[in-house]
Amino acid sequence: MEESPLAEMRRQFDVNVFGAVAMMKAVLPYMRHRRRGHILNVTSMGGYITLPGISYYCGSKFALEGISEVVGKEVKPLGIAVTAVAPGSFRTDWAGRSMVRTPRSIPDYDGLFDPIREARQQKNGKQLGDPAKAAQAMLSLIDSDSPPAHLLLGSDALNLVRQKLFDLTAEINHWEKTTRSTDG
Repeated sequence: MEESPLAEMRRQFDVNVFGAVAMMKAVLPYMRHRRRGHILNVTSMGGYITLPGISYYCGSKFALEGISEVVGKEVKPLGIAVTAVAPGSFRTDWAGRSMVRTPRSIPDYDGLFDPIREARQQKNGKQLGDPAKAAQAMLSLIDSDSPPAHLLLGSDALNLVRQKLFDLTAEINHWEKTTRSTDG
């Protein structure tokens, strides 16, 4: 985050948050009129877990997860569903030429970021997730009578998010006394 210009954050949020919200605002009047519809917002496991080196990306996906959940609650009584679909690592160009990389400028972060960048480059094109199977899973959501508000895609996303929830529960439990101490 420290190395990346704010303009990159704005660009990331323009695409991942403001673009998705603009799409929802464009289709919702028609769905409301028909009293049916289903919006699928593609977020990421990065909307649940954080990964060093992509703070703006994760932040934008966290935002889209939250907005999708709220809008889903707002439009459910109108017969409209909203699902935030959070893929894990899939064989797409995400980690390849489509990823914008900020030039490294602060040597203090080399020990953390150099191995992460190397691992991303080595795994690119060899990810576990099959994009065709992800598309099939998303199409099956459209036909569901009770679609989820959130859907993880890929065993890596499932495992990492479960670990995050386990760790978060442990942290909440550890700090429960402090949390409760603020009640009036």
